[in-house]
Amino acid sequence: MGEQSFLDRMISHLRSTSKYYTGYPKDRGPSRIIPFTSERQFVQLLHEGRPVVVAFTIKCPYTKHLDEVLEDAAAEFYPQIKFLRVECPKYPGFCITRQKNEYPFIEIFHSPEQQAANQGRTVDLNITKYSVKVLPFNYDQSVYGFREFFKRHGISYSQAN
Repeated sequence: MGEQSFLDRMISHLRSTSKYYTGYPKDRGPSRIIPFTSERQFVQLLHEGRPVVVAFTIKCPYTKHLDEVLEDAAAEFYPQIKFLRVECPKYPGFCITRQKNEYPFIEIFHSPEQQAANQGRTVDLNITKYSVKVLPFNYDQSVYGFREFFKRHGISYSQAN
């Protein structure tokens, strides 16, 4: 039983050949998508100063495809851009605040600017003010689409070419 069957060897050879020529199946490594757990976690991600791509999802057949696209994009743009997935049935309050009625959809939260210098006002250390630009993602849902979107909106990421 320690020896592989002919079929197992053929499938292994086919997979390695296919991967060599096409790049598929991809070895993405561990998932780079951060699961949404709370609004506090989301605000902490925004305070890191990196763009955050948020996918608002529900359980539907298209979500499986979207998850694969997000995994590819998260692996490519890690760690410059963070990817977060919100399962809207689990966190309806957070999803309702986005005021969308068609799911799944993607929004990109970009350029938080810390406003520590208030002009002549007393500053409460427990309150941090910041501004976030929210960009709806309406490009092709692929790694290429994310790359073009980031270029168009001036979001910096490093390319591993």
